[in-house]
Amino acid sequence: MSNQLYKVEAQKESLPPAKLLYITAAKYGKDWHSTMHTHYYSEFLYVLRGRGRFLVENTSFELKENDLVIVNPYVEHTETSVENQPLEYIVLGVDNAAFTFGALGSASGYRHFHYRGQAAQINGYLKAMLQEAEGKELYHKAVCQNLLEIMLVHMIRLANFTMAVVPSRKMRAVSNSAKRYIDDHFNDAITLQTLADEMHVNKYHLAHSFTEDYGISPINYLIARRIEESKTLLKTTDLNISKVASFSGFSSQSYFSQCFRRLTGLSPKTYREQAKEQELWEEAAPASE
Repeated sequence: MSNQLYKVEAQKESLPPAKLLYITAAKYGKDWHSTMHTHYYSEFLYVLRGRGRFLVENTSFELKENDLVIVNPYVEHTETSVENQPLEYIVLGVDNAAFTFGALGSASGYRHFHYRGQAAQINGYLKAMLQEAEGKELYHKAVCQNLLEIMLVHMIRLANFTMAVVPSRKMRAVSNSAKRYIDDHFNDAITLQTLADEMHVNKYHLAHSFTEDYGISPINYLIARRIEESKTLLKTTDLNISKVASFSGFSSQSYFSQCFRRLTGLSPKTYREQAKEQELWEEAAPASE
């Protein structure tokens, strides 16, 4: 007789507290008016059948069966349908969570996935949620919430995206838009005024809102974002310090070095040397066992 025991301590490995607000099934009809809109929460749209297009930010793409679109908070979007193949889809509203995509994260406010072999699993989770929500049996809300969390784990494993928690108090749209603009354009010449101009707001209002929502000023966030980029360049390239500074968005090497030391406690050169030493140690470690 053989017996294998696997200990599971869930409290040490848990998802951020994404909260299911609603689930709905919809079929696109002639009475549907497609208008660009935003939400303070994330939205998932999964296509069961039919064809159409999804419009988001400054782009659009085709929608078809087994497509999933995740739209982050405050991102303008809408969907349209092909008349002779009307879209049928399930939509989830998910609060307390925004999403970054890819190994290093992407600043994009949305992501489009197409499920093939995994469609049955995603379909299963969503239809089980719908069944629970419609039946309203005892603890149906808890079951729906648990199904959401299981589905998110499944999706994260498949798609290699990470979840970032949005505080329960709602981020203002201007703060969210400014943060995404910085993430997308951090290596451009950005000042508080140019950022405010892009957001079409007063720069003092922007600075106050951003700082209140994120606990850091827009310019300090910009600097921190550039430093994170410079760390990647220092670790993964042989670019000299001046080019790392330039590619990261800093106007001069001296200002870059000053900011880098202030945020990391190290000079860029020392950081690179330590990173390479760590890499060599990690490569050698398995061979020495």
